[in-house]
Amino acid sequence: MSEEFEIDLDALEKRMNGALAALRHEFASLRTGRASATMLDPITVDAYGQNTPINQLGTINVPEPRMVSINIWDKSLVGKVEKAIRSSGLGINPVVDGTILRLPIPELNEERRRELAKVAGQYAEHARVAVRNVRRDGMDMVKKADGVSEDERKLYTDEIQALTDAAIKRIDDALEAKQQEIMQV
Repeated sequence: MSEEFEIDLDALEKRMNGALAALRHEFASLRTGRASATMLDPITVDAYGQNTPINQLGTINVPEPRMVSINIWDKSLVGKVEKAIRSSGLGINPVVDGTILRLPIPELNEERRRELAKVAGQYAEHARVAVRNVRRDGMDMVKKADGVSEDERKLYTDEIQALTDAAIKRIDDALEAKQQEIMQV
């Protein structure tokens, strides 16, 4: 390979892995019938003039498999946190007890499980698109490179495609695992 041209394949792979990490974070927020503190991560509350994640407004605990409790530090925010959870689309109705919110996790019915599996599929598709965008960026770098032989271009495009295929396979595997977890009764 020529000395003056080098594509940082490690950087491309790191960006692709970032898409997978973001997908795993989104999957963690999907409710599967078991309590998890991470299911509240995408919910923000208008507190102190800005959108603040719930985990910065109180202590989140999982005292039992089907219960999450949040001990809100500022009593004036209890109503706002409760409203944010109710309107979040998680299908959870908080029970307020002073500054503590208890979130009983209801059993998922078959229809809700199918909906969550579809949402997981949408998250996976967003991750695939992100990986393909990284692939496109890498291919553009190869096309714009000066002084590179056709053999080198072919070698780089093959390597970038191999990275892309591997990343999409990991995304598909993660999706399949999450859908099985959701559909388990």
